[in-house]
Amino acid sequence: MRVEMVKRAADVLFDVPGDAHQEIILLIDAVSEIPKPPAPTLAAAFSDSCWLVYTVRGDVVEILDVGCVW
Repeated sequence: MRVEMVKRAADVLFDVPGDAHQEIILLIDAVSEIPKPPAPTLAAAFSDSCWLVYTVRGDVVEILDVGCVW
């Protein structure tokens, strides 16, 4: 699947520390590999200290928000 990210989420991604940045990238990789739902839906993925909110439309995963508790 193709991954797109809204500007606000991209800004946060590049402002977090290196470890958190890598953790968020791993979450993005994971959600891009899951089977796509039959209809667009809002979803979230979590790790020990980071999260992301996303939606899937067709073959596109759109990252709406990212963050971490650093």
